[in-house]
Amino acid sequence: MVTGVASSRATILGTGADDKLNHNNQPLRRNLLANGLAETPAMGWNSWNHFWGNINEDIIKAAADALVSSGLAKLGYIYVNIDDCWGEQDRDEKGNLQARNTTFPSGIKALADYVHGKGLKLGIYSSAGYYTCSKQMPGSLGYEDQDAKTFASWGVDYLKYDNCYNDGSKPMDRYPVMTRALMNTGRPIYYSLCEWGDMHPALWGDKVGNSWRTTGDIEDTWDSMISRADENEAFAKYARPGGWNDPDMLEVGNGGMTKYEYIVHFSIWAISKAPLLLGCDVRNMTADTLEIVGNKEVIAVNQDPLGIQAKKVRWEGDQEVWAAPLSGYRIALLLVNRGPWRYAVTAKWEDIGIPPNSVVEARDLWEHKTLTKQFVGNLSAMVGSHACKMYILKPIS
Repeated sequence: MVTGVASSRATILGTGADDKLNHNNQPLRRNLLANGLAETPAMGWNSWNHFWGNINEDIIKAAADALVSSGLAKLGYIYVNIDDCWGEQDRDEKGNLQARNTTFPSGIKALADYVHGKGLKLGIYSSAGYYTCSKQMPGSLGYEDQDAKTFASWGVDYLKYDNCYNDGSKPMDRYPVMTRALMNTGRPIYYSLCEWGDMHPALWGDKVGNSWRTTGDIEDTWDSMISRADENEAFAKYARPGGWNDPDMLEVGNGGMTKYEYIVHFSIWAISKAPLLLGCDVRNMTADTLEIVGNKEVIAVNQDPLGIQAKKVRWEGDQEVWAAPLSGYRIALLLVNRGPWRYAVTAKWEDIGIPPNSVVEARDLWEHKTLTKQFVGNLSAMVGSHACKMYILKPIS
């Protein structure tokens, strides 16, 4: 698999506020994959970041149970996604994929029934190659129709489709084959293209899948997380309802970053309209982890029906301003300090598309309070090292 650079001076993206924030005024797409899914970014859990290939049906069931008991399911975390290593190394005598008997003895259909019984949806994994990335089970290259029918018969709701061990052909040729196969089943199945950003799937993925990876695999470190945010931001204008840029799954709660770094992680993914797929052990979340991933106000930014991904509208060294319009004539604002010292970060109305003399009310989404001060011309806040401030701005006069 494959694994933005900040300017040293003040940099303003685009030629005007409209270019920066109103880049998604195109009609909704009508294309091959018009499956009615992903009107907002997907939310749920995936097994890979924490468990890697060490999974079994009990872990998947317990994850589903935890999403419900923790209250996260009610917030929108509805996909329970099985990643690599769920299947036998060989197909059966009819050429069908089969669940690994030692770890998924009840089979995938029974697991889907269990997950559906919790009011959730089940996701599964394959690759547009001869093997999956673990090389422990077959990929779906050449078996797209057969495997899509199998997934549909099991009651699968989501397919993560990787790019390992392929035949050397272009992904824009291989991935649409599975698109057609999924559509032909008649079952709406969310289609996640895990192409690692190799051939810039943001440029062609909207006619193929419901989301597309813009980056290599994330690691549970600040540098890995923030670099994926940068890479993903470059493709902001291609995200819209029905199809989203995907900088990989969330690492919040896996232990490699501080609480405040995880808050930055979750905030950037949310304002970037990225799929919010938890990658921690949801059976054993700390209070801090649950507080972060359960922040209703930040989730609401991610799930806003306007569906416009944030852009980095200004940065000076390590201080960044991210912004995106929301429904109801509001703006989501994220101030990020990537540096080692506490620093003031300022958002100017001219950068985020607010008329210069407007009086603005600001809601702090991590403090859960509306600020008593009203702002004209700009908003400035002190932001700690590897930390952020996130607001919803609403002009009031």
